[in-house]
Amino acid sequence: MSEFWLISAPGDKENLQALERMNNVTSKSNLSHNTKFAIPDFKVGTLDSLVGLSDELGKLDTFAESLIKRTAQSVVEVMEDSKGKVHENLLANGVDLTSFVTHFEWDMAKYPAKQPLVSVVDTLAKQLAQIETDLKSRTAAYSVLKANLENLEKKSTGNLFTRTLSDIVSKDDFVLDSEYLITLLVIVPKSSYVQWQRTYESLSDMVVPRSTKLIAEDKEAGLFTVTLFRKVTEDFKVKAKENKFIVREFYYDENEIKREREEMNRLLSDKKQQYQTSCVALKKGSATYRDHKVKVTPLGNPARPAAGQTDRDREGEGEGPLLRWLKVNFSEAFIAWIHIKALRVFVESVLRYGLPVNFQAVLLQPQKKSATKRLREVLNSVFRHLDEVAAASILDASVEIPGLQLSNQDYFPYVYFHIDLSLLD
Repeated sequence: MSEFWLISAPGDKENLQALERMNNVTSKSNLSHNTKFAIPDFKVGTLDSLVGLSDELGKLDTFAESLIKRTAQSVVEVMEDSKGKVHENLLANGVDLTSFVTHFEWDMAKYPAKQPLVSVVDTLAKQLAQIETDLKSRTAAYSVLKANLENLEKKSTGNLFTRTLSDIVSKDDFVLDSEYLITLLVIVPKSSYVQWQRTYESLSDMVVPRSTKLIAEDKEAGLFTVTLFRKVTEDFKVKAKENKFIVREFYYDENEIKREREEMNRLLSDKKQQYQTSCVALKKGSATYRDHKVKVTPLGNPARPAAGQTDRDREGEGEGPLLRWLKVNFSEAFIAWIHIKALRVFVESVLRYGLPVNFQAVLLQPQKKSATKRLREVLNSVFRHLDEVAAASILDASVEIPGLQLSNQDYFPYVYFHIDLSLLD
């Protein structure tokens, strides 16, 4: 399962024994896989400040999870042709998400634990806010590019009445640069081909005999050329419409056709450049990699890296800028999110269990969905002594816990936070 329960209990002898009992029961019954969750010694500050931080961290937790899911969904959209490899690109610091969570270590360099908690939380909040700002601008630009390309693609895939004709007609289909003659394009229903061939020369005066030619067709109609004198153009259009032949307004302009084709190629190229299939290393644990190789055309000596290029740089070779940015910032946001979970456990444990700081955090990974109810019962049984009222309320939803605004389902005798790695569901 991709679900984790992050809990904590006081670190005194009685509760450490309770944790040991929990480990034995859950292990024997195969209810969950449990690991210690290391949290550094933070500066506590005042209890009033912790109460304020508890509320702020709750909001930041929700925001971070939302940001991670939006970033992951953007990866899906950019990798539309390779959706089977999306999870290989959703990593945290180069490892899969489960490994990162189960082997979590606080990043002292990025979030110094000796700083006041308010400063640590502020750093995390600013980091996530900047990622969100950049995500909005980058995905908006990509959406505009994608929409423009889709509009051009629709023009090239519609029926003969609506689609662009630049990829159908050629210069040889038209009489060009004539003062007197003009070539028209006429859409004729397939059932009327014989009628068209029999009548087009007589629809108006001054139609050039044997000047019609079928140049394209779809399921319903064909596109014919016909050449006539310019001065009878309007009369010919009226007569053609009376016979259910539709003159398609089109003027052959070589420069315009070239511009349209170049625009399509440019948009296709721009979209492709945002995502290029690359060698993606999925790191498991700390030393095992699975390589996903792609054929590339090397420049110079393929075995020799460019000057100043590191292994980490080469790992992202072949990726477009948007995919590369999404991967890096998904990782950054996810790492920040798990740090927020650690902070929430610390703050809530101090508020719940008091000073001096002494508690043990444990990460539980339920082994299967059907076991979660039984796992909750085991935890309630082991830790009910921490809060008899809360323990009773879990069994009896009608019991209210005085002074708590949370629903009974959100409160347990022990500190509890949920981590769900199903980010694309």
